Amino acid sequence: MRPVFALVDCNNFYVSCERLFRPDLRGAPVVVLSNNDGCVISRSNEAKALGIAMGEPYFKLRDLIEAHGVQVFSSNYALYGNVSSRVVSVLREMAPRMEVYSIDESFLDLTGFHQPLSAYGRMIKAEAYRLTGIPVGVGISSTKTLAKLANWAAKRRSQSGVVVATRTDQQRALLKDAPLGEVWGVGRKLQKHLGDIGLTTAWDLAQQDPATMRKRFSVVMEKTIRELRGEACYALEDGPEPKQMITCSRSFSERVTDLEPLREAVATYASRAGEKLRAQGDLCQLLQVYIRTGVFNPNEKQYARTASVPLPFPSNDTRDLVAAALAGLESIYLPGYRFLKAGVVLMNLVSPSQVQGDLFAASPRPRSQELMSVLDRVNTQMGRGTLRLARVPQAAGWAMRQSLKSPGYVSRWEDLPRSI
Repeated sequence: MRPVFALVDCNNFYVSCERLFRPDLRGAPVVVLSNNDGCVISRSNEAKALGIAMGEPYFKLRDLIEAHGVQVFSSNYALYGNVSSRVVSVLREMAPRMEVYSIDESFLDLTGFHQPLSAYGRMIKAEAYRLTGIPVGVGISSTKTLAKLANWAAKRRSQSGVVVATRTDQQRALLKDAPLGEVWGVGRKLQKHLGDIGLTTAWDLAQQDPATMRKRFSVVMEKTIRELRGEACYALEDGPEPKQMITCSRSFSERVTDLEPLREAVATYASRAGEKLRAQGDLCQLLQVYIRTGVFNPNEKQYARTASVPLPFPSNDTRDLVAAALAGLESIYLPGYRFLKAGVVLMNLVSPSQVQGDLFAASPRPRSQELMSVLDRVNTQMGRGTLRLARVPQAAGWAMRQSLKSPGYVSRWEDLPRSI
């Protein structure tokens, strides 16, 4: 039986989340900014019409924003994550199998459905909006790559927001209409290389010989071409692959020069990375910590160093991770620099079943798993940071700038809207 995939993608997701509790923003130009309110990472259609580009620095847009009354928000990740979970829970009821691809995209397996796919796509769209308030686009085709292209067309070529491309004639029309840069996995650099050999559309790429393109580029390129031709090379994943590395890093709201605030930042990032590690169910064997100054100011001294710290035994205990991170920081810190960013990377991850004991190595802390389980449960129920190490501050002057952040509508009792 020929597979059928649907890609459901939330429209302008971060902006849609902000509008969810602010219906007065519907029809108004809205943008959401990146960490530290640096650049635009989500735009409403009205903001796009004003010429605001993705990734454009906020400071360059201030005059345009003021002139047109554009509403601006700092990223509210707690809100976006909660709304994403709600959308996913709705979509899980729409298909027997599902792959959550990103915070705003999910693949559904519609193989074997006997009802008209266009009508089912419209039902998915309607139910997602009815139950969550988030508008979505739906692209349906016989491969994941073609479903991604169909989703692109659903947002830009279809009034219904649904495009089905399962027949050969539908796929041919889609490929000839889609620019090369809209093909899944074709980034700017690869698009330039392909443009140099005369390829400009998805159809052009689909006409290339897969074996030849594999030799010239990669096996991924071969699979992309086969997928564009309707041959499914990528199966639906029931769940995401465990991460091989876990990173937590942030740019500071203002330059940091002293060691103590760097200690606070590194301890905070190691604690957050530990939460992610335990959620994945793995242990860490090697931790990296890094610090760096800015790189764009020629009048400022530049410095960047990384330290790798092996853990004495595989662990996901926050205390072990913070201790290793602080030891690494002490070894690379130099006074006299204005640091812009720090980060912690957990590496060499293993599952507990893969750990082999060593009679001569240090032993894990007694009842570590029970303690970490209690810590995570309390922080999940009461809010992150309710229980934390003393090294981790409740509020910090170096913390990420979010001066335009919306209320925590779904994460803080005091921010619950009283009337809409």
